[in-house]
Amino acid sequence: MDRVAEFKNIVAQYTEIPAEKMTNEMRFREDLGFSSLDFMSLLGELEDTFDIELEQEDALQVRTLGEALEMLDRLTEE
Repeated sequence: MDRVAEFKNIVAQYTEIPAEKMTNEMRFREDLGFSSLDFMSLLGELEDTFDIELEQEDALQVRTLGEALEMLDRLTEE
């Protein structure tokens, strides 16, 4: 499974929207219905799954799936 599909499958666990219907423009709170707790749980799961370390200040600036994927790409390249 590629990184984007794996990421969307993880996000789908927190929302009723199936991974295959998610677009990069979707916003975590407004479009996917994430609460602050959901978002923090997601960040922890992403760290574990992709073996990365997220800076909380940077992660809290992420609003859309596309922004999250860009951050993930940057962190997994390092």
